[in-house]
Amino acid sequence: MDEQTPIAAALAQVGPRLKGIRTRRGVSLAALAEATGISKSTLSRLETGQRRPSLELLLPIAQAHQVPLDELVGAPEVGDPRIRAKPRVHNGRTVIPLTPHPGPLQAWKSIIPAEQNRPEPITHEGYEWLYVLSGRLRLVLADHDLIMGPGEAAEFDTRLPHWFGPAGDSPVEVLNLFGRQGERVHVRARPHSRREPAS
Repeated sequence: MDEQTPIAAALAQVGPRLKGIRTRRGVSLAALAEATGISKSTLSRLETGQRRPSLELLLPIAQAHQVPLDELVGAPEVGDPRIRAKPRVHNGRTVIPLTPHPGPLQAWKSIIPAEQNRPEPITHEGYEWLYVLSGRLRLVLADHDLIMGPGEAAEFDTRLPHWFGPAGDSPVEVLNLFGRQGERVHVRARPHSRREPAS
């Protein structure tokens, strides 16, 4: 039934909330009517649930009481936005997933230990984006061999032979985005082209 829906339940609580705020502040219906321009009878019917609340009625009341509109309506709290990531170890690398649900794009943070510095290129379907958070990263991609530092990003088709790991004897932290279907992000690393000197 409609009465059981969250919206209907929230609307049913508006009247008691309005009356509670008004009585706690010691404001009479007459005084509130004068402050809002809403008749006493309409305010009374709002408080008893005989009148359905609307923005046209609630906004002046919120302004008169100097409270946020959601305090009158009792809007539900926003869910906790934090991602409670559980680190796991995959092929010797610590992986912290950042996308809580399966989908076309996945994000995670990788911590690659220093000893994993021997290139072993692989290929698979998809598209990957890397961002170096700390340390130095070596990216071997087809015939390119690149060294990247913090703040640098690379993007590549994973059907090309590729490998990435620490450059040197320290671990590296990397932010990864991967799309199995070949989705692309908007940053692309390209080798610098050198112009031939003019003769």
